[in-house]
Amino acid sequence: MMAAALMTTSCVGSFQLTHRLAQWNKSATKERFLNEIIFLLISPAYPVCAVADALVLNTMEFWSGSNPLADRVGTKRTVLGQDGRYYAVTTKRYGYEVKTPEGETIRFAYDKKTDSWSQQQRGKKTEIFRFNPDGTIQASLQDGRTIRVTPDAAGLFETRMAMHGADLSMGY
Repeated sequence: MMAAALMTTSCVGSFQLTHRLAQWNKSATKERFLNEIIFLLISPAYPVCAVADALVLNTMEFWSGSNPLADRVGTKRTVLGQDGRYYAVTTKRYGYEVKTPEGETIRFAYDKKTDSWSQQQRGKKTEIFRFNPDGTIQASLQDGRTIRVTPDAAGLFETRMAMHGADLSMGY
């Protein structure tokens, strides 16, 4: 946990997705034993939500100042980008639509069938990452390579290294 804390650049975030799952679980019924059974049945969803929070949503929260899950469908916000320019972000049912200062629209969407997030820009759809059935995450890098990582501090480190050009097949 210490290594994860050091590598996440103080981006703790609010873990809204994981929190919402827990809140739903607690309020699913008024019977506490039934809630426990429901918890046991959906418990595999908790680590998936935590990873999505840690790798995507909390990072968005860190840079924008608010968690995207705090928004309702149709909510529009103006977000200051890392480049110092403002972007219009609209919350959609299965993702987000971002309008650049030049007026270009970029869509980020979750596909439940493939358990993946993708980006659509200029008519081209590109998968960003997907959750694999074995618990790993397949991340698509900007140079066209894909890497398979574990949803933990080591996987986060490998992803960051690969994004900066490291060839992980050589044991770095």
